[in-house]
Order: sequence, then structure tokens, then C-alpha cells
Amino acid sequence: MAKHELLNNITHKNLKVLTEKSEFLGSKVAYSVIFPFEFKHVQADYPIFFLKDKDTSQFSAIALFGFEQGENLFLSDEGWEASYIPMFVEREPFLIGFQQEQSNGEAQPLIHIDMDSPRVNEEAGINVFLEHGGNSEYLNRISTILKTLHDSKESTDLFLNTIQDLELIEPLNLDIQLNDGSNNRLSGFHTINEDKLANLSGQQLESLNKSGLLHVIYMVIASHANLTSLIQKKDKRVKSQNSL
Repeated sequence: MAKHELLNNITHKNLKVLTEKSEFLGSKVAYSVIFPFEFKHVQADYPIFFLKDKDTSQFSAIALFGFEQGENLFLSDEGWEASYIPMFVEREPFLIGFQQEQSNGEAQPLIHIDMDSPRVNEEAGINVFLEHGGNSEYLNRISTILKTLHDSKESTDLFLNTIQDLELIEPLNLDIQLNDGSNNRLSGFHTINEDKLANLSGQQLESLNKSGLLHVIYMVIASHANLTSLIQKKDKRVKSQNSL
């Protein structure tokens, strides 16, 4: 159960954060939310798909790490083995929360911390604050990450709304057979319908190109080549487990 608190250098003056990536610290997840400005980096390692929220029907982009719940095929005893880790993962255990400003009534985004995270303690890890109350370099980096994520909302909404308006999103169902004969079914995600993309009008394609969104769409499509390496990671993991 998460316990979010507004971060401050008095209540949390002695806090430290364990930044390693491990199962114990909550890194064993099958996917993470990502944002269009990250796609250039994400597509180098991970397949990019879309996930539809059952309650709001809103889509979000995700980077896929595994084929089963709680499976991260990039995680090993040495840590997270990839050239890039999504910002939504890197910012943990911090998040943006909102507090009403008394003067104008507007909600002000402020840094919060999940005190129930296994990363948070007062004995080991990186200091959140300096000895005399200033922000540590680590907290400054986290602040930059959170601000970047918060500021990307408009461009993220534009991308997701555009591909929905153009009816470019379709459900994904993929059966994957491993070398040991077992099957894994990838379902519940959505992807880009390449046939519909190819059949867009010249005007629609020109508009996508001018806005920069066409390039983002192509990065999503290009990322699917990473499914092959993800299957190979799964094969290697299953073989290792079966040999124990």
C-alpha cells in the first residue's frame, strides 16, 4: 500500500534511497508507462505498445519488459541490463503530487515520496537532502525527471489523441512459442495498424509529418523488432530455470 507524503527537508532530512534495480526493490515488472519524447531511446531496447485503462478508456504508451505479470527479462543479478531505463521507472519512489495554492486556488505540482517503498530508509542509499537541508544532486536529477514528465502531458495527449482520431490503434494478440515447446500469449495491449497508416491520405500524412508525429509512429513500429530479442531472453531464462 503506497503512502505518499509531500517531500520536505525537515520531516525527511535523514532519508536515503536505494537506487539499484532488483526484485526486492520493486523492479520486477512486465512493463512501464513511457512518453513519446522517450521513444527514440526506448525503441533501442524494448517493444512499444499501448495499454487501455479499463476505467477511463484512456490509452497510455508502454515499454514491454516481459510476457507474464511480474516478469522483467531485463533484470538480472547484475541489475537492469539495457541501454536505457524509462523515466517512469527512474523516478521511483518519487512522484508528482498537487497542492492547492491559497492565493489563487490553482493546483501546484510538488514532489512527493512513497514512504512505503522498499527503496526508502534512513540507513543505506543515496541522501535525498544535504546535511544542512539543501537538495542533493540526486534529488535535483529526480526533480528534473519529474518536471520533464509533467511538462510532457500536452505533447503526450496530442500524440495519443491523434492516433486514436485516425483510428490507427488496434488490439494486439500474439502467440509466442518457446524452444521448450511452451506457449506464451501476449494480449491486452494495442499497437499501430500499419495497413491503416499506409492508407492515410496524402494530406493526413503531411500533417503528421509536419507535426513530428509520423516519426514517433515509425519509432513505435520499429520497436517491434525487439520482440525477437525479448523472446530470446525468455528462452534463455526458461532454459536456465529448467536446468536447476
